[in-house]
Amino acid sequence: MPLNKPGTVQVDAYFDLICPWCWIGKAHLSTARRLLAERMPEIQMCIRWHSVQLIPQVPPQGWPYQAFYEHRLGGPEAVRARRAQVQTAASQAGLTIHHERIAMFPNTWRAHRLLALAGKLRASASEALLDALFESYFVQGLNLGDDQVLASLAQAQCIDISQTEDLTAPAIWHLPEGASGVPMFVFNQQQAISGAQPPEVLLSAMLDSLRSNV
Repeated sequence: MPLNKPGTVQVDAYFDLICPWCWIGKAHLSTARRLLAERMPEIQMCIRWHSVQLIPQVPPQGWPYQAFYEHRLGGPEAVRARRAQVQTAASQAGLTIHHERIAMFPNTWRAHRLLALAGKLRASASEALLDALFESYFVQGLNLGDDQVLASLAQAQCIDISQTEDLTAPAIWHLPEGASGVPMFVFNQQQAISGAQPPEVLLSAMLDSLRSNV
């Protein structure tokens, strides 16, 4: 079946900032986007990032990171096993996660609110800020619930963080019906892919979404 040329691939990406699989999935999506551009440079891609706060009950000051995961997963051994799995997947995506640097499991409400503000200003600021938030947490171990951390990241993107006070609520979307977690990618509002799938899987979904539009 022929592809729709020229066409557009719209990707609705659902994520939370404390989810390492979301950062890995974002890296794979970037690779898939590059592969699509190499194969079909006439195709346009639009990515809409949807904030999903996985654990909204985290207090503003956060929870101790190690203790949270030991309780959640069942102990230190389970935590080590999960982190080894995450590290392997991150390495395959060209990323490095420094769990040992993370002291606090944060409430991501204010970080998502800052992303919402960036999105209102310009799309490039939102994407750059999203990358900076992921790297600050998973590489530098910074607390994404800390106002000073968020102010510094906003300043680097030329964003006035005080403007977030004008947003009455953070941009938190519910997952689509039937979805169970993040990351989740929906292509042209038709095909949904869950989890940090390899770039080839995401590319295949992009191509399928173009065919279905014919």
